[in-house]
Amino acid sequence: MSPAQYEIVDAADGTAKLRLTGDWTTTALGRLPRELGRDLDGRDIVGIDTTDLGRFDTAGALALVQASNGRLPRGAWKERPEAGRIYQMIEVLERKSAPAPKRPDAFTRTFAKVRRGVYDFWAEAVLSLAFLGRLMTAVVEAAKHPGAIRWPAWFSQAERAGLDAIPIVMMTNFFIGAVVAFIGVDLLTDFGAQVFAVQLIGVAMFREFAVVIAAVLLAGRSSSAFAAEIGSMRMNQEVDAMEVMGVNPFQALVVPRLAALVLMLPLLTFLGMIGGLLGGLIVCWSSLNLGPAFFFQRLLEDGSMAQHMMVGLVKAPVFALVIAAIGCRQGMAVAGDVESLGRRVTAAVVQAIFAIILLDAVFALIFLELNI
Repeated sequence: MSPAQYEIVDAADGTAKLRLTGDWTTTALGRLPRELGRDLDGRDIVGIDTTDLGRFDTAGALALVQASNGRLPRGAWKERPEAGRIYQMIEVLERKSAPAPKRPDAFTRTFAKVRRGVYDFWAEAVLSLAFLGRLMTAVVEAAKHPGAIRWPAWFSQAERAGLDAIPIVMMTNFFIGAVVAFIGVDLLTDFGAQVFAVQLIGVAMFREFAVVIAAVLLAGRSSSAFAAEIGSMRMNQEVDAMEVMGVNPFQALVVPRLAALVLMLPLLTFLGMIGGLLGGLIVCWSSLNLGPAFFFQRLLEDGSMAQHMMVGLVKAPVFALVIAAIGCRQGMAVAGDVESLGRRVTAAVVQAIFAIILLDAVFALIFLELNI
């Protein structure tokens, strides 16, 4: 293989002749097309000498077409007519090919991205409403025919989503209670009211932290698991197989998970309250020398603590419904590829945590208006 070379022979009348030598192929061109384009700029080529031309393919023809803008004479390939036919074919294709699409400006791209975001949000909302309708239908059917309920699936999901999460929920709330106690003791000591740190810990854990922390942990633990499990079944076409066999996927897959979280999150919330109180008790005992008897006596003497506990427990079933529904809905939306599964699992966790924070703010406004 000899490298491609060229020579431009100028005539007295201002015209020029192009002499091609070597192999004009993909592997032999190198950077020659760029140099040829600069040398042919503004010159009138009236002839081509292909006597010493070696192999010639479409890459060489494309290099000549682009360098000369298709201005090489078609009748100048007498020594190598097959090369002339290749050149003419490439010249026609290059002339008829559509130009590269013009990239829109930044302003247009920004509005296009906003439009896609609005469309995706609307499409997701419509699909979520359709999922909610099918879920409500499945729940009504399960209530009308309790004998058809698959109780083993319910208890299995309750164990996996609830009982297995007890250690992490209690441990996390234990440290949250300790942190709240440290902050309360440090701030209230400046005012000589450090004894009220007990009420601060009780209100914070009963009303907000226990249920929110338990719900967030289940959003990352159970909602992602629901999306991954159902999504994997969608990828393997197991959900389609269930429908072919006459099994309602919502009653078999979604309702057990929903019921498991609704039953177990209030229990996890109550255990989280206990863990948070223990964390606050240890900090108060070590920092303020307030023993366990005094700590719990202060809580029991405050009649509003039971009300704060009920506020936290009332939130738990609602949070559970949202977490389970989002996880199952994202699992049902998985397509047939792993990338879709990853996106849906991520969306399940993010949407569940966002929904928990939003609902907690809504509950706060409602209880504020009700003076609870």
